[in-house]
Amino acid sequence: MNSDPLIFDLINMISIPSINNFGTNDINLNPENEMSNYFERQLIKLGLEVESCEVANGRRNVWGRLKGTGGGPTIMLAGHMDTVGVDGYDNPFVPKIENGKIFGRGSCDMKAGLSAYLDVVRKIKEEDISLSGDLIIAGVIDEEHRMIGSIDFGTNGPSIDYAIIAEPTNLDLCPVHKGQVLLSIEILGKAAHSSMPENGINAINHMSILLQKLQEYSISLSKRNADKLLGNPSFNVGLIVGGDNACSVPDSCKIDIDRRIVSGENHEKFLDELNEICLAIQQDIKNFKYSISPPFLNIKPLNTPLNSPLMHALQKASDEILGSHVIKAFPGSTDAPNFNCEAVICGPGSLEQCHSLNEYIDIEEIKNAVSIYISAIINLQCN
Repeated sequence: MNSDPLIFDLINMISIPSINNFGTNDINLNPENEMSNYFERQLIKLGLEVESCEVANGRRNVWGRLKGTGGGPTIMLAGHMDTVGVDGYDNPFVPKIENGKIFGRGSCDMKAGLSAYLDVVRKIKEEDISLSGDLIIAGVIDEEHRMIGSIDFGTNGPSIDYAIIAEPTNLDLCPVHKGQVLLSIEILGKAAHSSMPENGINAINHMSILLQKLQEYSISLSKRNADKLLGNPSFNVGLIVGGDNACSVPDSCKIDIDRRIVSGENHEKFLDELNEICLAIQQDIKNFKYSISPPFLNIKPLNTPLNSPLMHALQKASDEILGSHVIKAFPGSTDAPNFNCEAVICGPGSLEQCHSLNEYIDIEEIKNAVSIYISAIINLQCN
């Protein structure tokens, strides 16, 4: 057993399966249950004021508060407790330490961050560091699917001034990322026997016309004025489902799409653009029928100002610990905007390791993360 409590916590967390069920209820209604319990126990052991909130089907967000002396900002270190699946992964929940790295599902994304947070509190208490504001350590559910944990936390959780999210960035500072809108478009046709296609309306054929227009739309996005850090908005069709068999004219065809939003845009504008594309097709094809679903994921862009006190504190901390700092946009979407405060993504590990079948985290990088977080917290709120 490893005597370093940082490594001990991470090994224990990797050993706990917390695979997101992605809405498939027959797999596991409460995938984070054991992780929530473990994280809660560790927060209690550290002497924090611990709370939790059931979000759905017994799935709980858990957080602990280290009280400050008063007057300073409330800072949160937050991360998700769920992971992606393990199909094809050999021994994903058997942690292995080798060549300064820890291997296993969730090691990088993002149980390393959660274990680092616990070590931050441990070292602050051991070194008797006095903080003027409260420090909150939070574990949330469902980041890998619909982010219902962070959405609920932003609505029902405690008020936060600044948040650090330890998604893997190789400890680069990411104050921005694109928003993300996921939704479905369904084309409605009329079923008929394939020997008499003139009696039906082929939804797949109509969808092919829409797909061509959506490809043109995607290309047009790449020509819009780019955000300095975020770049251009983007669009992708990721799933298509239609028809029952080759001998029937399909009466339905559905696609799921992903639109990445940059600052200055919103999902309402995107929905208007989609509707305009479909209405234009309808002008030419009178029996073209469509429906656009409400978004089943709608994450705002993260847009923390570069002159934020949190950014200044993290830049100073990174310079102290690493000798330099890098500022960039985070490529994906995260829980960060849902917390409704200025937030920066900065965590150990590489995105290349996330969701891989040989996931690992560098131990030295986790320890550097702990030092950076402590230094940034002190910079922001120490008496």
